[in-house]
Amino acid sequence: MESSAYIGLAITIFFIGVFGMLVRKSAFLFLMSIELMLNSANLAWVTFAKVHGNLDGHVYAFFIMALAAAEACVGLAIIVLFYRKRRSVILDNAKEMSK
Repeated sequence: MESSAYIGLAITIFFIGVFGMLVRKSAFLFLMSIELMLNSANLAWVTFAKVHGNLDGHVYAFFIMALAAAEACVGLAIIVLFYRKRRSVILDNAKEMSK
């Protein structure tokens, strides 16, 4: 498979994540959309690293994976606390939290 196919796949996955962030109201689906966007960035970094023959892209992808794991932990903790208080994970209800 050519590198352009991998980049095309990364772009497709990224825009699926953007669409999910803009359309979905559930906090879980919002976090999953962010994960899709981060994984598409990983795919692009690794593809460019392979094309250029160095390991820099693999190092960046590793740090993005660590960032995604931290985001999942903190995001899920916030969602659990939000659910305990409001009994919902719909993001439209988050506006009421500031009151």
